Amino acid sequence: MTDGSAPRDEAVQLSLLQGFASPAKPRGATVPAGENPVAEVLIESAVPHLDRVFDYLVPQEAASDAVPGARIKARFGGQEISGYIIGRKSEAAEGVRLSPLAKVVSAQPVLTPELLELAGALARRYAGTLSDVIRAAIPPRVAKVDKEFAAAGRLMPGAPAGKGPGRAEEPDPEAGADNAPAYAADPAVCFAGYRSAAAFLAHLAAGESPRAVLSSHKSYGPASWTRQLAAAVAATLTSGRGALVVVPDAKDLDLLGEALEATIGAEAFVRLSAEDGPTPRYRNYLNLLHGTVKVAIGTRSAAYAPVRELGLVAIWDDGDDLYVEQRAPYQHTREVLLLRAEQTGCAALLAGIARSTESQRLVETGWAQPLQADRPVLRTLTPRVVNTADTFQQERDPLLRHARLPQAAWRAAREGLEHGPVLVQVARTGFSPAMACQDCRTPARCTECQGPLGQPGHGTALTCRWCGRLAAHWRCGVCGSGRLRALVIGASRTAEELGRAFPGATVISSAGDHVKATVKAGKAVVVATPGAEPAVAGGYAAALLLDGNSLLSRESLRAHEDALRRWFTAASLVRPAAEGGTVVITADNDSVVGQLVRWDPAGAASRELALRRELQLPPALRIAAITGSTAGIETFMSGLDLPGDVRTVGPTELENYAAAAGHHRLLLFFSYQQGNTVTGALRARKAAVSAKRLAEPVQVRCDGLDLL
Repeated sequence: MTDGSAPRDEAVQLSLLQGFASPAKPRGATVPAGENPVAEVLIESAVPHLDRVFDYLVPQEAASDAVPGARIKARFGGQEISGYIIGRKSEAAEGVRLSPLAKVVSAQPVLTPELLELAGALARRYAGTLSDVIRAAIPPRVAKVDKEFAAAGRLMPGAPAGKGPGRAEEPDPEAGADNAPAYAADPAVCFAGYRSAAAFLAHLAAGESPRAVLSSHKSYGPASWTRQLAAAVAATLTSGRGALVVVPDAKDLDLLGEALEATIGAEAFVRLSAEDGPTPRYRNYLNLLHGTVKVAIGTRSAAYAPVRELGLVAIWDDGDDLYVEQRAPYQHTREVLLLRAEQTGCAALLAGIARSTESQRLVETGWAQPLQADRPVLRTLTPRVVNTADTFQQERDPLLRHARLPQAAWRAAREGLEHGPVLVQVARTGFSPAMACQDCRTPARCTECQGPLGQPGHGTALTCRWCGRLAAHWRCGVCGSGRLRALVIGASRTAEELGRAFPGATVISSAGDHVKATVKAGKAVVVATPGAEPAVAGGYAAALLLDGNSLLSRESLRAHEDALRRWFTAASLVRPAAEGGTVVITADNDSVVGQLVRWDPAGAASRELALRRELQLPPALRIAAITGSTAGIETFMSGLDLPGDVRTVGPTELENYAAAAGHHRLLLFFSYQQGNTVTGALRARKAAVSAKRLAEPVQVRCDGLDLL
């Protein structure tokens, strides 16, 4: 159902809301099912006022397949659309004529009651619709996989069958802790120095539900974060329950998969990732649905995995912006897992090298307990961090402020290459992604769309990064000069320059569409963008964190928090200081860099959260944004019933809004206690405006990371 097919008058609108639809054939030809002939159907429609259940008649020939959770096709508003059966009942409301289901697409009950409850909670929290949440939660159907499970007798969860499709063997229900595999992730090793770790794992193994925020300090070796999460999963399996772990990208997914394979075995878990392709993703989803396996790992959409007897939900690096769903209602994976933990009463683990302000808030409110190494342990296991902006380094290097690679960084790279690989973190991909006039320093802009000009490669012509047009004969619009300089040096140019500087070393690039999960140890310079740093056995000998000021100067409320998170992650790949590991960072903000020098992610998160509370900014409170034309925003707000102390800012014009020109945005700030009231009012107003077609639609986003 689209906006264009919405009702145009009250009579048509009333008939739609009562479940009328044009039948595909005469009603007399449809024989209803003998038992519970009425199906409650949730249609796939993004129209807010259609976010409800509709009744349809179940034909006799489809009675066995029309189970709750099954995919169907139904006639609605003159067209055939998809949907899900959420229940069966004996009769519809009095006086309502029912249209028959057009088709049962699949008898697999992919929409479970637990998932439906979770989708409802998310729709209420983010002022969205059930259909939008379910679209992100359930993978697309693959007919071949449905046939595999039907042939194996797998139609209802828990149905008896032999081997499940795609699995080597079924788990033995009689097997106990004595038959558990030998765990490679030894808790005594991977959690060495963590005072509360033994108690946390013991609670998991006993079938209890502890909640913790884990601050890891290593991204390689036996004490890496992958081994720590594997140990938590293994402890949960010991209690006979399932586990779910979500990571931000494919690189981290591969690393976690290797750790779990060595810990619980390759057949004990499945992956859920769109990058694996639709067939394995859907097959793994059904294996979880039927209980063939009890452990799932994956990227963003894996947060909805139908793990049976769920005992643990875990997320790695929850501050990563890859966790934000890119379509309405723009939910964050962390909030999905937190709602799921509350819904099922399972354990929760939020892990990361750095700590997000949202995780710190959970610690300070007492919802979760901190799980971190003691300070003496951190001092022995973390690398030495050198800040080139301190007074000592400035006195030794008078040209420091003008050099991209200061003497301290050059010296650390040269000495590090004698003992192993060196990591170089740069802010941007490409060669020279941002250019400016050499004479007056005015940023170079495209004459057609005013987009930024960049140089994609050595000796190539200028290209607009927005419209792709060439600018071979560019001249500055301010001073008329045709000379250019690079504002930002990308990963490709950095790799080229370092290759000339260290001719005996291999230069490896990990950025853009060629991200590497691991590299071999040896004399190599690894140039990577934030988040694309590959791991290496034994750790890097040194790391150079360049472009620090560029990361800190982003126009974002979370610029300092994100920069620290990226620095901590890169530094965790370096050897301890006792083994010569050194990290050199080039940034001028001592208050932010000092947290890295002291290796204090918890203190950094606590300080940032205190500042947000003082300024009354997220995550100290919640935020909602209403984006659209001024007329649309005024109409939307005119009928919105909000608590009196909800703070509003705007509407203000969006200068760089890519979707459409002339759009404005209004911000609402409200407390967590007011959350259900405010989002409920926003959701109801969206439905009312949509049903009555009062004005052009507006976009409603809650808790967006890029709103400030």
